[in-house]
Amino acid sequence: MISVTVITKNEEENIGKCLGSVVWADEIILVDAYSSDRTAEIAKKYTDIIYHNEWKGFYEQRKFALSKTRHDWVLVLDSDELCSEGLKEEIQAFLKTPEKYSGFRIPRKNFFLNRWIKHGGWYPGYQLRFFNKNFTKITDRLVHEGYDVNGEVGYFRNNIDHYTVNSVSEFMSKVNSYSSLQAVEKSARRKVHFFDILLRPMAAFIVQFFFRKGFMDGIYGLMVAHFDVITNMLTYMKIWEMQNKKTNL
Repeated sequence: MISVTVITKNEEENIGKCLGSVVWADEIILVDAYSSDRTAEIAKKYTDIIYHNEWKGFYEQRKFALSKTRHDWVLVLDSDELCSEGLKEEIQAFLKTPEKYSGFRIPRKNFFLNRWIKHGGWYPGYQLRFFNKNFTKITDRLVHEGYDVNGEVGYFRNNIDHYTVNSVSEFMSKVNSYSSLQAVEKSARRKVHFFDILLRPMAAFIVQFFFRKGFMDGIYGLMVAHFDVITNMLTYMKIWEMQNKKTNL
């Protein structure tokens, strides 16, 4: 028996495809942060287990969703992700003859403007998204939160399909939000100086575009690398702002 959890807020463009990819599961739990669009209405076509919970961050939403599951084995999806047919078959085969594993890492196939990004560190980008909840806890982070499994972790071969970027303007909004969360997390670790803002974004581009072969994805890889530079730069600029705000008053 398997539970699927999805957290949402204003995802009417994605939620139907996401939930449609897991209709085979024994239950689908959707936790919606009071969307102002048709997210909940569309979700009702696929599940009747819908909770509304005020947004308090990724960690709190995922924790709430996990608390509502009835089954031990849980698959976690984001609203812009799909469970591939191959992954479905792999999960079902595992559950017929459960082995020693308490969780599985799943390769994630990321799409940028509908193009699969194969390089630059974007693939396979394993995510720990299928696990036995009795041996699992959620990592308490503001961004890029995840799951820690107390036990042996295996690897699936088939993908989660992640349609992460549908437009440049949409991704810029995400970058601004994520960089703010990353800045809050990192601000207490170290002092940011002039050369952090100057050199770290450059280093991020060199690593992603050249060392991780982002150039092999052509113009898409170039745009992805530039977005990484922007995220990196904004993060350190925001850290500097937070650390120097009081001194500038």
